[in-house]
Amino acid sequence: MTPSPRHSSPDRSPDRPAVGRRAVLGVAAAAASAPALVGLSVPASAAPAGRGRSPRALPGGGDLGPNVIVFDPSTPGIQAKLDEVFKKQESAQFGTGRYALLFKPGTYQGLNAQLGFYTSIAGLGLSPDDTTINGDVIVDAGWFNGNATQNFWRSAENLALVPVNGTNRWAVAQAAPFRRMHVRGGLNLSPDGYGWASGGYIADSRIDGQVGPYSQQQWYTRDSAVGGWLNAVWNMVFSGVEGAPAQSFPNPPYTTIDATPISREKPFLYLNGTEYRVFLPEKRTNARGVTWGSGTPRGTSLPLSQFYVAKPGVTAATLNEALTQGLQLLLTPGIYHLDQPIQVNRANTVVLGLGYATLIPDNGVTALKVADVDGVRLAGFLIDAGPVNSATLLEVGPQGASADHSANPTTVQDVFIRIGGAGPGKATTSMVINSRHTIVDHTWVWRADHGDGVGWETNRADYGVRVNGDDVLATGLFVEHFNRYDVQWFGQRGRTIFFQNEKAYDAPNQAAIQNGSLKGYAAYKVADSVTTHEGWGLGSYCYYNVDPSIVQHHGFAAPNAPGVKFHNLLVVSLGGNGQYERVINDTGSPTSGTSTVPSTVVSYP
Repeated sequence: MTPSPRHSSPDRSPDRPAVGRRAVLGVAAAAASAPALVGLSVPASAAPAGRGRSPRALPGGGDLGPNVIVFDPSTPGIQAKLDEVFKKQESAQFGTGRYALLFKPGTYQGLNAQLGFYTSIAGLGLSPDDTTINGDVIVDAGWFNGNATQNFWRSAENLALVPVNGTNRWAVAQAAPFRRMHVRGGLNLSPDGYGWASGGYIADSRIDGQVGPYSQQQWYTRDSAVGGWLNAVWNMVFSGVEGAPAQSFPNPPYTTIDATPISREKPFLYLNGTEYRVFLPEKRTNARGVTWGSGTPRGTSLPLSQFYVAKPGVTAATLNEALTQGLQLLLTPGIYHLDQPIQVNRANTVVLGLGYATLIPDNGVTALKVADVDGVRLAGFLIDAGPVNSATLLEVGPQGASADHSANPTTVQDVFIRIGGAGPGKATTSMVINSRHTIVDHTWVWRADHGDGVGWETNRADYGVRVNGDDVLATGLFVEHFNRYDVQWFGQRGRTIFFQNEKAYDAPNQAAIQNGSLKGYAAYKVADSVTTHEGWGLGSYCYYNVDPSIVQHHGFAAPNAPGVKFHNLLVVSLGGNGQYERVINDTGSPTSGTSTVPSTVVSYP
């Protein structure tokens, strides 16, 4: 969460966003969770036990549960049901409600779907254009006085929108992906009144009109098409985007890469007639534009009968039994307590969450571990650290993993991690990537700075993301507030396209962050042993509001090696609460007092 620009002129022309002074954000009230909404359950045929299978074998398929709510164009009372969910979720930032709102293919008239916390909305066609809403899918910030910097944990996917007034509003912060969407009009990324905003992520989407970020501090758009892009505040990054603005960092701060080196879109649920299936998009290299623009998207699909459809309350042992049986996992919306890790040992396993399904590891276990196998797809769930310290929360590959997965990598997409906020949580290292060629495509790994169970030692979490595997690619990496390093990269030939970071607000004093002879731990640290690494569009911000006199030597640290290259780096001191002396290593100007002006390095070395 980022304290964001307050605009000095509320009646200014919207195409000239003015960035003014900073102010301390109030702590958002953590709303108590409302009781689960009883929605429409989804029939799906359970697979019969196969030949030779034990009669005790777990069934595939089945009902998707009460918090997956499915509509078709003839469903009565759609708007009332949307409003009911929104009322429960609008301000329930750390509540327990989880919802997926799914729309069967067809055309829907006059809807205004407002999305609150832990709410996903999606179409059930193979293409976004199969499901058209003549109306809006809205995220705004009325619940937080027009401040959009805490509009986390919600998503829109696989829909076509025809906005009522020509422009759809999507004023989100972190962990709020906009995937596989077709907006037949414009997209406004700021809240009503152009208040503070700190997001965000778009992928595999087409916006026919102009995208207006206005107050958005940073944004990453991948493999999409836009009709225009209005402005930039600090860090706007594009890879594989048709219609993207030209490279111009730092003025304006656009980082534009013609194609995304490797991408594979997130799996998604869809209807084939009356049968639910999960589509698995194929890998693309040098990707540009959407995957669904002409005809059927490329990839394979699996019937729901090959998934164990998990419900809250199921044990980790049962989830692992399903995986051992050869089933995939579909996590329906809700909260899952785990007394042992979910262990993914089989190549090409899919673990797909709906409606921000949330895994909580109990007694210090790791929530999920993946073997060193090909093609695992992890997507669409939240891991919430438990009160007993976990050494790790997510491990992709065991320590020492070395197999070549270049032909069929593992993908980690819209998998979010939180330590504290919803209550006390601790973890030494949140996400560890050991397997080679893994693609981390949009994550927010967050040590909470507000909510319950928050304090320098209360939600202690020293390290955010640690990459040990070679040839790992991160597209859309958001990692914030860790007690020491936010990202540590030990693997060779790693690449990151877009990074957003804040150092921990709550460091009590300079001594608490002292790193040997260095003042503070870099946000993004490439190990001295690395000879090849590259990053584009990386930003680190400091807001040491407990002790504003703290000095952070730099945001980025890397070996001085010919193969280690960075493009378009920035550091920012938010209102002078702490300062950076340099941007990367000993290069770059110090941040400038209370002015909240980025210090930039266009190319390093």
